[in-house]
Amino acid sequence: MNTDRGGVFAADGALEFDMPARQIGVVGAVATALIAFLPQTVLAQAVAQPRAVVELFTSQGCSSCPTADKVLTDLSKDPTVIALSLPIDYWDYLGWKDTLADARHTKRQKGYSKVRGDRTVYTPQMIVNGVAQALGSDKAAIEQAVTQSRGSAGVLSVPVKISVAGDAVTVTAGAPSGDVQSGYVWLCPVSKAVTVQIGRGENRGRSVTYTNVVRGWIRLGEWSGSSTTFKLTREKIPLEDADALAVLVQGGTPERPGAMVGAALANLK
Repeated sequence: MNTDRGGVFAADGALEFDMPARQIGVVGAVATALIAFLPQTVLAQAVAQPRAVVELFTSQGCSSCPTADKVLTDLSKDPTVIALSLPIDYWDYLGWKDTLADARHTKRQKGYSKVRGDRTVYTPQMIVNGVAQALGSDKAAIEQAVTQSRGSAGVLSVPVKISVAGDAVTVTAGAPSGDVQSGYVWLCPVSKAVTVQIGRGENRGRSVTYTNVVRGWIRLGEWSGSSTTFKLTREKIPLEDADALAVLVQGGTPERPGAMVGAALANLK
């Protein structure tokens, strides 16, 4: 019942813009990308060294999800947590097509399951630091997963900085404090709050606000164990409703994501 549109991954050394199906483009040079919506101000790094990156796989067609969506909103208020919402598409057949769903999120969730070696793919599921999972509505289980994940090698040991100045966007993944040597670097446009009035399905008649919704995936390149800087410039690319940027540095592969070794979240004013 999954219909993955999937993502297109750049070859080594290339910069890929992996946006929703309506907007996919590839730019050949890592150091050159143009993002139209970025403001003409400087953004400081929002979280210097977070303790957790939590990814909530959720759906507008899932009656158990609104409680988890509220938990994610609460987690987003913790300055040491980067909380992201990744709406999936595999419940769309139940009568309501999720207006925020992205098949790449379904693919990512299934990739985590493959790495764990199980078939545990459901909503609401919270993935913590890329290496642990919990029921998205269970605060105690999520906090336990955070503690458990911190024991994994290299988790959040790479400092990440995002800055925006004029036409330039700069992302720096620094030298690690732990035992980690490589990772993929992703830049994700994020909508900080999206309220949806659900017309059909299990949540018919409900108005749900989704926090920090990931709206696209831009692969900047690879981080190979030493401080690496990626510079981007502006272009007219319609990234509608994005008002924040998340950077994720993650081990494994795009198809089989591993430990989250670095992350940052910055607001766009």
